[in-house]
Amino acid sequence: MSGGGDSLGLLLLAAAAYPGAVIAATVDHGLRAGAAEEAAFVGSVCGRLNVPHAVLRGPNAELTGNLQQAARRLRYRLLAQWAGDAPWLAVAHQQDDVAETFLMRARRGAGVGGLAAMAERRTLRPGLALVRPLLGWSRAELAGVVRAAGIEPVEDPSNRHARFDRARIRQLLADTGELRSDRLALAASNLRHAEDALACFAEQEWALRADSHYLVDAYNVSVSIKSMPYEIRRRLAKRAICQVIEHAKLSASPKLERLDALVQMLDRGGTGTIAGVQARARDATWTFSVAPPRRSH
Repeated sequence: MSGGGDSLGLLLLAAAAYPGAVIAATVDHGLRAGAAEEAAFVGSVCGRLNVPHAVLRGPNAELTGNLQQAARRLRYRLLAQWAGDAPWLAVAHQQDDVAETFLMRARRGAGVGGLAAMAERRTLRPGLALVRPLLGWSRAELAGVVRAAGIEPVEDPSNRHARFDRARIRQLLADTGELRSDRLALAASNLRHAEDALACFAEQEWALRADSHYLVDAYNVSVSIKSMPYEIRRRLAKRAICQVIEHAKLSASPKLERLDALVQMLDRGGTGTIAGVQARARDATWTFSVAPPRRSH
């Protein structure tokens, strides 16, 4: 929980809805000079509300590559450890976040799954659900809740830094009235329903069409793709690849931007390799197995 308006809004609403049953945590990533002061500020607000508060810190060595993605992974790992036996962990994602994410992913050419609104609930680890109760609230509405409580939130300067995609998209939405956050969030919500339906259908087809077996001591996954539309073929292929990776304990993970090229290759009756998994097409059956080692010359 940060000292921003969204997180403070969640804190105030949760404390009012579940008096005496809420605990809070702030993750200090150690990336900003004022992070410790912000955590102390959140602690003071929690004290006013009689909400126990913890400050979580993790090793900065984990923050490599894409900084925001690495910080997110670290944050959820620390929170999952801290939550203990709690059944759920609430985060403050809200309607404007959904709209911003929708535009960011649309710009990158994302498919249905990428454009779909973030799920209201997902499993963070066995026994612990990550919940997002504020997806129907706007940033302005949450700011009003915080203002009514007489609290001045802290703004993360990265929210306005042009080097971050989200900050640029947020500014774009602020500058134009043609892209309303509530309408974009509704589109993302509709795509969440479509994604859930596709996932359900793909699960049913997997049970009917997939078969795992050993062939000459090699683990294979075969999938019948007869009469299946492209998106379902793509999902069945992805699941087969991931199953081979898990079974063979391969260290690689599939780069999904290459998945479409592989599916198109298989559609033409060809053979391809992705993340150490070889895929072969024969008639209406695709077979996936560990790729043979490359020959050295």
